[in-house]
Amino acid sequence: MASTKICGFDELGVNEAVKVEIDGVPIVVVRDSAGDVFAIGDTCTHGDISLSEGFVEDDTVECWAHGSKFSLKTGKPLNLPAYEPVPVYKVDLVDGDVYIDPSVTVAV
Repeated sequence: MASTKICGFDELGVNEAVKVEIDGVPIVVVRDSAGDVFAIGDTCTHGDISLSEGFVEDDTVECWAHGSKFSLKTGKPLNLPAYEPVPVYKVDLVDGDVYIDPSVTVAV
C-alpha cells in the first residue's frame, strides 16, 4: 500500500490531535511543539475509546475516558489502566504535506 496524503503540515495545529481514517484504519495525528509529526493508532487499548478526543501534552496523548497516556513516539501506555501499546505509523513529510502508510508500522 502506498502512503496517503493526510493534509498539509501547516494545517496541523500544535499539540492538537486529529483523527484520520485510511483504508479503515483509525489513526490519530499530532504535531508537537518541536514541529515533529506523529501518527499512532486512534483506539485506546483499554476501553475502545478514540484517542483523538483526548488531551495532548508533551509527547503523549491521554485517553479522556480513563486517563491512560500513550507515548507518541512508541505507542506504549505510560500508566494504567491500559497496558497494551497502540501501533505507531511512519510519517513522511514531502513538499510540506503529511503522508502516512497504515500498512507500515514503526518498530520501537
